[in-house]
Amino acid sequence: MRTGILIIAIVAAASFASAQIRPDTFVPDSSIEKPSDVGVRVHTNYFIHAPGGVLTHRAQASEAAETPGSLSCVYDLVSTPVKGCPISTATEVSTGGSGVIVIVDAYDYPSAAADLKTFSSTYGLPTPTFTTAYGSGKKPSDACSSGWEGEESLDIEWAHAMAPNAQIVLMEAASNSNTDMFAAVKAANSYIAKHGGKGEVSMSWGGSEFSGETTYDSYFSQKDVVYFASSGDASGVIYPSASPDVVSAGGVQVVRNAKGAYTKQEATTSCGSGCGGGVSAYEKIPSYQSSVKTIVGTWRGTPDIAFDSSENSWVSVYNSACYDSWLDVWGTSVASPSLAGIINNAGTFNASSNAQNTEMYADRTITADYTDVTTGSCATHKAAKGYDLCTGIGAPKGLLDK
Repeated sequence: MRTGILIIAIVAAASFASAQIRPDTFVPDSSIEKPSDVGVRVHTNYFIHAPGGVLTHRAQASEAAETPGSLSCVYDLVSTPVKGCPISTATEVSTGGSGVIVIVDAYDYPSAAADLKTFSSTYGLPTPTFTTAYGSGKKPSDACSSGWEGEESLDIEWAHAMAPNAQIVLMEAASNSNTDMFAAVKAANSYIAKHGGKGEVSMSWGGSEFSGETTYDSYFSQKDVVYFASSGDASGVIYPSASPDVVSAGGVQVVRNAKGAYTKQEATTSCGSGCGGGVSAYEKIPSYQSSVKTIVGTWRGTPDIAFDSSENSWVSVYNSACYDSWLDVWGTSVASPSLAGIINNAGTFNASSNAQNTEMYADRTITADYTDVTTGSCATHKAAKGYDLCTGIGAPKGLLDK
């Protein structure tokens, strides 16, 4: 295992308060934002659980990590849910999905196809339809030393877990600079246009807001494509989550009782130093948030919808090229690809992110289709009945009204 790729965060960063990270956590360098990165480079939103503070090789997945089966049960995506959705016995996985989900990440992940097959066979998912493409037209440098490879594993595996029959495309940017990342988004748009014309783009990355961010919003405007972006793992708002032209993916904790049974979802500070959420400093309120303007005012509020992202309910991920191990991973980087998979699986294929959000905000009070998360907090905000700046409209339930 190439352990040199990871460091324990000991330096405060603009979007990341390391002092609040548990000591049994490894923080990839890619998840730390330096002041010089703002408006220039983006960072990932994931962390790795490491008992004793040491990352070691694991030949098998952790029995404590949430699986495609357990979370398909929690989010009501299976035909025969097991009472309490226990990790050990909730093995029925989500089915369905179609079209294309493009995952945009930085640098190259050489074992992506093989690792996705291993993940799929381990959890009883169908053989994935998977492709790697390059945002610049050329294969980037290896992602391992930067920490981006763990992000790529997480993203392709959990998009596939939620939409097993969709084609998963890993679009690799030449670097994590804004220039290269948004060029890769443009390449993702072109890929979808050439392969059926409808699909989703997942962006589990972002950075602190900056003046001029609105100039990038046009990258999220291709017809029949819905864009997802993680809301971040610290207090406040990041971009592109803040764009009104994406679905902002926030975090919740899946809460289990002493017997391991799922009991509820709650807002949590345990996505890092707090799950991202708040009101944008630069993006104006979109039309689909007019019904929650008493909360967001005249500016765009994040997130829109939430998915399991907590250090207390981490998910299972496999990576062989860089970590040579099964990993327990958490952070709002889990939410973006997972929600992209659920929305793909729903099969509506709305004409834009605006249309997707409009549908979800209009239907958010349908308790059979959405879980209103009303307890817990995410650093500076608290969950509440209805829309809030921790979990948005709440968490998805099933595939209707999406």
